[in-house]
Amino acid sequence: MSEVEWLNQHEQQAWVTFVSGTVLLNRVLDQQLRADAGLSHVQYGILARLSDAPGGSMRMLALAEAMAVSKSGLTYQVVQLEKEGLVSRAACTTDDRGVIAAITPLGMEAMRRAAPGHVNLVRELVIDALTPQQLDLLAECLAQIQRKIVERQM
Repeated sequence: MSEVEWLNQHEQQAWVTFVSGTVLLNRVLDQQLRADAGLSHVQYGILARLSDAPGGSMRMLALAEAMAVSKSGLTYQVVQLEKEGLVSRAACTTDDRGVIAAITPLGMEAMRRAAPGHVNLVRELVIDALTPQQLDLLAECLAQIQRKIVERQM
């Protein structure tokens, strides 16, 4: 068993602040989306990625990777959205194993309802709370964390 390099007080404070801040941010964003559009934050993310995709559709595997969720977790959420008529699924025409998820016109309407409040809240809580330099640093730091996670998974 290897020796543990425990976090010092400064590192511990940064870690706890990061974790509690992201949990709190996700909770507030989720509450706003549920109130405005009856969507969870994850469901909004699915609809947002589909609405931005060419033709409004993506392979489920690519969507799961883009969302950084498991295939089963994504399938559960897409099934819920499908029951509401916001997303449809179809077999991939080029690969028998693939499934395509597509945003429906009703899903686009849900996005139009949810997006303004969501963007306003993101702007209020994150974008406008930071200077442009702080925002650049935040993006750089989070990109580095993502790179480390991807490297570890390889």
